[in-house]
Amino acid sequence: MSTMTASPPAIAERLRTVNWSNYVVYIGFALVFAFFAITQTPYFLNPANLTNIVIQSAPIAIMAIGLVFVLSTGEIDLSIGSTVALSALSAAVALQATGQWWIGALAGLGVGALVGLVNGLFVTWVRLPSFLVTLATMGIVAGLARQLTDLQSVPVTDDVFVWIFGGGTLGVPVLLWWTLGAVLVGWHLLRQRRYGAHVLAVGDSISAARVSGIRVNRVKLMVFVGSAMAAALAGLLYAGRLQGARYTLGETDLMTVIAAAIVGGTSLFGGKGAVVGALMGALLMTMINNGLIIAGLNVSQQMIVRGVIILIAVSFSLRAKKSS
Repeated sequence: MSTMTASPPAIAERLRTVNWSNYVVYIGFALVFAFFAITQTPYFLNPANLTNIVIQSAPIAIMAIGLVFVLSTGEIDLSIGSTVALSALSAAVALQATGQWWIGALAGLGVGALVGLVNGLFVTWVRLPSFLVTLATMGIVAGLARQLTDLQSVPVTDDVFVWIFGGGTLGVPVLLWWTLGAVLVGWHLLRQRRYGAHVLAVGDSISAARVSGIRVNRVKLMVFVGSAMAAALAGLLYAGRLQGARYTLGETDLMTVIAAAIVGGTSLFGGKGAVVGALMGALLMTMINNGLIIAGLNVSQQMIVRGVIILIAVSFSLRAKKSS
């Protein structure tokens, strides 16, 4: 009885034809995990530390999934970090004023939708570059967050709100359930719905998308609203977990979120998005931050490392774009 096995040359040929850019985040995750597991033993592998990594990655993953859709259209959203703070504070203030958790949640999400709507309208109707629009709204929203409570923190004491956005269900932190939901919804929209096909088509070629009958402005408007609402949800999760809101929430998340999305396989130049990759990218970036803290690096050194990672990720993205 004979068995058919691939010869070494055939295996080598298959390996050469594999698009390794699709697997960078998974290979990187395995290598970084192994590196910290070896060099930072036993602190890194402590179950409490690994759980902390997963929990801290949840808001980053949700924002990265929202950003995937924006990047897939060839645009950028720099206002997500400041939207986190304003949404969390708006939710906390509304909750404090009404005592109703759902009003607080709607206030936070509503602020996010409004920020996204403003971004989308300026990009589609006024036709300004998204980089400039979201850079401006980043400053405006950050200023509003500071003015809203005069730089004061707002406690969140409502038990229902804290449980929904920062508690646990079935022994699992609720942040993980929110993240799983975001991944499922994002993957379904991008891969299984016509909307996702339109998003990718717009990022691949706007002129071809218009010829195909795709309403380009509507698609772009929707991705900006979605991205800002994802940031608003992240703000609610921060407020629930920390049981309070402050203007500093999310202010250091922008670089991490962008890196998570790009490292995860989403092209900075549009036409390609990866929701599951964004989740893995968020876990990878959070794990790197965690490992660097254990290693004793300060905040400025961590920022340098994140910047280097973004440069490498953009280089891979550009190379993949040129070869496609």
